[in-house]
Amino acid sequence: MEPSKDESFFATILEPGSSRNPVFLAILDGAFIFLLLVLLSLAYLTSGNPHIFALIGIELCLWGSVKWFISELQKAQASASMDGDQDKKDE
Repeated sequence: MEPSKDESFFATILEPGSSRNPVFLAILDGAFIFLLLVLLSLAYLTSGNPHIFALIGIELCLWGSVKWFISELQKAQASASMDGDQDKKDE
């Protein structure tokens, strides 16, 4: 479903299925990159504080889990649409 021009971005991302929107995914990746840059700069400024490296690890795990979840969601929806197409052919 294509959002209309007068809808705000926040209204668009609150709709069901918006997690597959390429614009939303690009903004999400940008936010994770920005957070990683902030944490890396903090690691430099604090002379390698181990707590910052732990936060970097947590951020990378969160980013990876979000990417994994979205890929699994896309796989599940692709297989569901293929099953729906198969049911239509059987009728």
